[in-house]
Amino acid sequence: MRLPGAEPCSRFTAMFEAIVIDLLKVAPFSAVAKHMGLSWHQVDGIQGRAVQRGLRRWEVQPVSELAVDETSFQRGHEYVTVVSDRSRNVVLHVADDRRQQTLESYYESLPQKHLDAIEVVTMDMWAPYIAATERAVPGGAGKIAFDKFHVAGHLGDAVDKVRRQEHRELSARGDQRLKGTKHDWLRSPSTHDRIRNKERFEALRTSTLRTARAWSLKEAAMDAWEHRKESDVRAMLKWWSAWADRSRLEPMRKVSRMVKKHLQGIVTAILRKATNAGAES
Repeated sequence: MRLPGAEPCSRFTAMFEAIVIDLLKVAPFSAVAKHMGLSWHQVDGIQGRAVQRGLRRWEVQPVSELAVDETSFQRGHEYVTVVSDRSRNVVLHVADDRRQQTLESYYESLPQKHLDAIEVVTMDMWAPYIAATERAVPGGAGKIAFDKFHVAGHLGDAVDKVRRQEHRELSARGDQRLKGTKHDWLRSPSTHDRIRNKERFEALRTSTLRTARAWSLKEAAMDAWEHRKESDVRAMLKWWSAWADRSRLEPMRKVSRMVKKHLQGIVTAILRKATNAGAES
């Protein structure tokens, strides 16, 4: 027998479930269950039905700017793929794993007119996502945009590898100049006022240390995001790669090879001002 004012298979009225949903906005499952005299599974069922009602009301619209991100949980052993509407910061799709088929399944669920409407897909340089987008999205290779902060992360890692190697060499000679400076080299210029000993860092930055050269390369690479003309962006990145190749700093030369391999996606990201910041938050 169906309870009046309740959904099929529900023991609770719509009004009661609405109260539970409002409480879930400000309190965890366990607190809501205790307050309302419910079990964890009953609260979960109420939330699940609310999600299904929302999905039935939601009319899928074409999206021009997608953001694809991977999120790990359970100590990094499991991954989910999250697809978002970048312009509205709205999650569109969540699926287990981060394989090529994971993202392809999402694209396959879209009608052709929605695929045609996609103008840019922001992502990290994860090969399965790249392959899925190139295969499923018309002109996908030219619509992929690589997240600025992903590129910055590779540059920061390269600087730190140079610093660690040089610190070991200097320490063997009793020189501790680089001790405790790891985070100073990784900061963006806008946060340099947080450096504890700015005078010391300035002396290191302008020295002949290999770490100082790596840092200069990192900062110069990020200047590419200040340009707005495609010809200027490409010229800047070509110049930077040539400098990195001549630097004799293997971590930086590795980043240079990455930039050359994924040049089009980096250029697209710069020109479209596309990042995955919203998706990752």
